[in-house]
Formats: sequence, C-alpha cells, structure tokens
Amino acid sequence: MTYSHWSETHASKHSVIMDKLAHLNREEVIEYFRFENMVKKERDFCLLYASNKKCHEIENLNCYWCACPHFRFDDAGLSRHNEKTLYSICSIDSKDGAQFESANALHQDCTACLIPHREKNIRDDFNRSWRTTMEKTSPSLDKINH
Repeated sequence: MTYSHWSETHASKHSVIMDKLAHLNREEVIEYFRFENMVKKERDFCLLYASNKKCHEIENLNCYWCACPHFRFDDAGLSRHNEKTLYSICSIDSKDGAQFESANALHQDCTACLIPHREKNIRDDFNRSWRTTMEKTSPSLDKINH
C-alpha cells in the first residue's frame, strides 16, 4: 500500500467519524479521539486497536490526527541523495525525528516524535476536515477527488 492510498483511506475513516460528531464542539471532538475512547468506540479506525496497542506509549495519546501535518512525502520520491530516493521529510525538522535508511531509500522516522498526538498541538491547528489539515503533506493529495 502506498502512503497516498493509506492517507486517502484514513481520511475517509476520519470523515465518517466526524460526521457522527457534527453536534460536538471542538473540545468534545478532541476528547472523543483520546486513545482510551477510540479503542472502545472506533475499533476499525486503527489496526493497533484490535490488540489494544498504542502507536506511542505515552499518557494522554490522542488519535485525532494519527498522521502528522508536518510530514511531507511523495510516493514517487521527493529527491535523490547519494543513489537513494528520499521519500519523506519533516517540514519542521523536529528534534525528535530521524531518518530511516534502506538499501535504496530514505524515509522520515517519526517514531520518537509526539507532535501529532498531543492535544495542545491538535487545538493549535484544529480543523474538522482531516484532508484539509493534511493537504500540505503530499502534492498528490490535492489531486484526489473528494
């Protein structure tokens, strides 16, 4: 599965939940997306929910964004570096980010970064549309028909 395909699939799941939550205000929506609630009420939102597992072992994990709005990717590659294709980067160069390197590719490693899972960060850039928030992540996202 390409990242573009995952992103569009996730955007659709997020949209279905947001339609159900249309009557809630911003704070109530953010609270709804807390891991403890989501794992009970939205089992299909994340593959990890089936095993009651978090993507990051932190207190107060919030699943509103899931992916990070600072993640930049292109399934075709952003550029070439030393014979390898760079597929993804962090637009804010988070101090908690790193780079994963394979034989032919370079990818942003966000596993130590908690920016998208903190409620303060979600509040700062809150938008009821996950697609709108994530528009900047990929040049291909704005080409998808909604």
